[in-house]
Amino acid sequence: MRLSVVIATKDRASYLERALASFALQRGAPSFEVIVVDNGSTDTTREVTQTAAETSNFPIRYLFEAEPNRGKARNRGVAVAAGFIVLFCDDDVVVPPGFLAAHEAAHDRPALVVNGAIVNVPDYEHRPMPSLANYSGAFLCTCNVSIPKAAIDAVGGFDESFYLYGWEDTELGVRLREGGMRRRFSWDAFLWHIKKPSDETLEVLARKAVEKARMARRFIEKSPSSRVKAATGAHRLNRLRAKYLLPDSLLAFYAGLAADERANATLRAIAQAQFLDGLYARELFRTPEK
Repeated sequence: MRLSVVIATKDRASYLERALASFALQRGAPSFEVIVVDNGSTDTTREVTQTAAETSNFPIRYLFEAEPNRGKARNRGVAVAAGFIVLFCDDDVVVPPGFLAAHEAAHDRPALVVNGAIVNVPDYEHRPMPSLANYSGAFLCTCNVSIPKAAIDAVGGFDESFYLYGWEDTELGVRLREGGMRRRFSWDAFLWHIKKPSDETLEVLARKAVEKARMARRFIEKSPSSRVKAATGAHRLNRLRAKYLLPDSLLAFYAGLAADERANATLRAIAQAQFLDGLYARELFRTPEK
């Protein structure tokens, strides 16, 4: 087995079904399997996976991890992976027919972490090719990345203390880089990431911003380097902004404007970005309760 695709998922059976269907259309792919790690779903995720496995032209394995924890779920998948290379992607993706072949081709020398382009689209009908806007300098993004299994095992996998949304993949990337791995970005190994506006509500995004800030504090505690502080926004100017320039009244104004459907779309987008960034900054520098 050359590639093991690990998909951690929770209560997104309809997305997962479309993702698995796209892997069935691969052309020129090396030998591969897909490992679905159900991270505590209460919907039909198990049934969708089992149905796909019964009719699939490649092996599909199902695991259940009850504790909602992305790092723990992915570690479960890595533990049983038979492939030389482990490829992580999300459940809300569609991969083009040459996706796996492109990842395989990019691993033409040892010690590489291969990130592919991620093209965010609002629905399944949009299938644009990647552009310069889809380039990312991230060392590791689990929406679309492949890594030799031995390298993941060598650094101990994902840190499961990152139990909320955010930074667990970046933190793993730090340890892989320190262990001698190098990053490669592949334009050919792109995928479409389905970001339905109906799913990206202000409430959902606000929750993610707060969780990401809390995990950023954990990241900084573990790796207090200037690089990590810069990546998480934990610098002096941001601290001063969070303390003096982000009162409740201003965040409430941004939130209200972002939610006002009568407002100009551009102004709403700006207000939403300001609200989420302010929420993140305030939580990042908040003193945690004992």
